[in-house]
Amino acid sequence: MADKVIIVESPSKSKTISSYFDNKVTVLSSKGHIRDLAISGPGGLGIDVENGFMPMYQVIKGKTVLVKDLIKQTKGKEVYLATDPDREGEAIAWHLAQVLNLDVTQKNRVIFREITKPAVLKAIQEPSVIDEPLVESQETRRMLDRIIGFKLSSLLQKKIKSKSAGRVQSVALKLIVDLEKERDAFVPEEYHTITAEFQNFKADYIIKKDYKIKAEEAKRIVDGSTNPFTVSKVEKKENKRKAKQPFTTSTLQQDAINNLSMSSSRTMSVAQSLYEGIEIEGEHVGLITYMRTDSTRLSDIFVTETQDFIKNYFGKEYLGEYKVKKSDNAQDAHEGIRPTSVLRTPESVEQYLSKDEFKLYQRIYQRAVSSLMSDAVFSQTKVTLTTNGYDYLAEGVIRMFPGYQKLFDDSAKDKLLPDIKENETYNAKKVEATQKFTTPPARFSEATLIKELEKLGIGRPSTYAQIIKTLKDRLYVELEEKRFKPTKQGILTSDKLTEFFSNIINVEYTSNMEKELDEIAEHKVNGKVLLKDFYDRFIPTLELADQKMEKIGPEVTDKICPLCGHQLVIRRSKHGEFLGCSNFPKCRHTENIETNPENKEIIEENKQNE
Repeated sequence: MADKVIIVESPSKSKTISSYFDNKVTVLSSKGHIRDLAISGPGGLGIDVENGFMPMYQVIKGKTVLVKDLIKQTKGKEVYLATDPDREGEAIAWHLAQVLNLDVTQKNRVIFREITKPAVLKAIQEPSVIDEPLVESQETRRMLDRIIGFKLSSLLQKKIKSKSAGRVQSVALKLIVDLEKERDAFVPEEYHTITAEFQNFKADYIIKKDYKIKAEEAKRIVDGSTNPFTVSKVEKKENKRKAKQPFTTSTLQQDAINNLSMSSSRTMSVAQSLYEGIEIEGEHVGLITYMRTDSTRLSDIFVTETQDFIKNYFGKEYLGEYKVKKSDNAQDAHEGIRPTSVLRTPESVEQYLSKDEFKLYQRIYQRAVSSLMSDAVFSQTKVTLTTNGYDYLAEGVIRMFPGYQKLFDDSAKDKLLPDIKENETYNAKKVEATQKFTTPPARFSEATLIKELEKLGIGRPSTYAQIIKTLKDRLYVELEEKRFKPTKQGILTSDKLTEFFSNIINVEYTSNMEKELDEIAEHKVNGKVLLKDFYDRFIPTLELADQKMEKIGPEVTDKICPLCGHQLVIRRSKHGEFLGCSNFPKCRHTENIETNPENKEIIEENKQNE
């Protein structure tokens, strides 16, 4: 056993796994990727375009000592590559094999989707070879993103002072900008709702779908809605609400944003710690399965154990039927996100977790377990009251059986109605119309943007947090009431990309490209052919844009630099706007914009950066 070495991605994971072998197996960490495309060659792409799009790799800056240590500690040893079970993890395993001079035809790849002792020991007994088509898929994606990112970013920096562009990032920005333009063009329309208030319930005037009642008509209806109101119809029916599926990466992020006020990046960070392992009573144990997944499937073992748990803990009547719903975009490489043991309830591990870890684990646990529970059953009552030909609707809902909501309650409170029977009459205390105006479509929140990206097949859920972070860091968007509003620079960037690169910076093209990149892993698409086809289409467009795109400088003000006499211009940093000399870098004078409360910090930071 002492001659065995297992390499994982993170140090915390290595500590957990080492404990499973009583520290008799050496467990090392690559700390993520060890190599990336070089920044040498034509255009700094790190790609030999002229010779079949061959990638040129180099050890990542700061990883040289680490790589030398890995080579030293694995020399003459039996090495297992236990990097993450996804496209990036497969690529890291391949790069490790190259650097450590391992035979990629040998079974040295180890895959486990939960960090528990049984799962890890079983995986070590069942090694496989590196999935080279999956590596090719990652490699092609990386080269494609490098070509687009380097070439477009360089153009935008030169022409309009924008910091970057990207294959997925720029489409996400376009969604935000297009929505903002739709909001700007929106013209509010007046309409009225009408409500009749009775002794212990209310009823709303029934309006045809998409029909808007104007002021004059509303007054006529209110004046004509006189007592008594007669109950013309009573409908009672039973409704069932099914439990939601276990979390995927995307739905976990959306749920945490909406219910825990946790950003997507924070959610993924906390989930990572739950996956890699928490020390519980002296034992390191992973609490959840791998958190990068687009599947809702659950393992047979977990389903069986959880069904027994539900019967014993809640009762047989709470046991539901297990069905898997597979979306069109799901790769189904992993299970849905679930606890590694149904017996490890949130309450039993709370003392070992941070506040955020507990809150997220509780959501994951309850969502996964409740997905195997029975439907919640509701009694719904609809009452129609009529006066002078005007119909009003009163609705009531009562939960008759909680089902899965016994564990994961996602319903509103009961809405009670008195015992109302047909042909009875009721007198309204008042009938009134309320003036309203249609509202523009809401801006994207972090959760709704993630939902839209997933629906459109743009990017992959594991990348959403980074995409959103990049848009913020580049000052393309700002948050207003927790929703994304594009900045002037963001709008300018999107408009220029749309003007010159609408053939590639659009939803349809990006979604189709995502599918083709996935199909490389299935041997349906050749990565090098895809790159060549893209490059041959992209470069002429880029060259035309370089010729035609107007160069836009910083906004000039009427203020004069006190040092050299040149005009001051508005410049931007990550903290906001400030005034700088147009004669920069010869003159480095800066001063505040009075409306900016952080001006002192901005000026000091920009002086340091210069």
